[in-house]
Amino acid sequence: MATAARKVTLGLIQGKAEETPRLALESTEAHIREAAAGGAHIICLQELFLTPYFCKREEVALFALAEPVPGPTTERLAQLAGELGVVVVASLFEKRAPGLYHNTAAIIDADGSYLGKYRKMHIPDDPGYYEKFYFTPGDLGYRVWDTRFGRIGVLVCWDQWFPEAARLTALQGAEILFYPTAIGWHLHEKETFGKAQHTAWETIQRGHAVANGCYVAAVNRVGLEESVQFFGGSFVADPHGQLLAKGSSDREEILLVECDLGYLDDVRCNWPFFRDRRIETYAGLQKRFLDEPGER
Repeated sequence: MATAARKVTLGLIQGKAEETPRLALESTEAHIREAAAGGAHIICLQELFLTPYFCKREEVALFALAEPVPGPTTERLAQLAGELGVVVVASLFEKRAPGLYHNTAAIIDADGSYLGKYRKMHIPDDPGYYEKFYFTPGDLGYRVWDTRFGRIGVLVCWDQWFPEAARLTALQGAEILFYPTAIGWHLHEKETFGKAQHTAWETIQRGHAVANGCYVAAVNRVGLEESVQFFGGSFVADPHGQLLAKGSSDREEILLVECDLGYLDDVRCNWPFFRDRRIETYAGLQKRFLDEPGER
């Protein structure tokens, strides 16, 4: 079986933190223009691209970094997306109401229209990643959007580790899963655990591509921010889990990666995982842990 090609070029913008949101937005606009000039159709930014990764500490004053979504940043990006004819996925710190904040990705179509947002569902609380202090878990569910260039799903960083999130997004027809990300090494752990941590991060996402017969695009940041070294490595994996492109661990760069969405039909016909799911056997997934004798 050979399905007609549907080529789309992804642009992943892997950058360092800027000193102010204004400088970050200016730099990002320049990178979006560069990616579009290089042929990108869908452009994804790293997690919380407007600021350094501020969740390294719990500090009430940092809530001032948040803004409404949609709001001023999405309006500016929408103008740019419409001008360039590209889709933009932008990760932002959302102020929903006083005392209520989210880690949110906004999706803007190629005509400049705001399609909606995804609020990060899984919120970590680890040393240097104190996100539960800042972010309320998402309440919009797992979502997909029909953009000019394909049906996409967006999940955010810590969501990467949960196959349920990828599956529920893919079951809605997502052809590409985007993961805006901010992940790195604690410097005191890098020598001992660094390679294993990076391998685990990449491997599980490549597995999402295989298990769901879709493309996966992960966009990470780079640079040393206090005691955390963000390790870049942004990549696109095809539905066989193969890396189509991978970024460096220490440089700002734009990855331009062509994907054939028509190929997904061929893959899913040969590896019919959705067909063979035993949905009647999965009730246990709604439990926290199967620790009762009758539940084993």
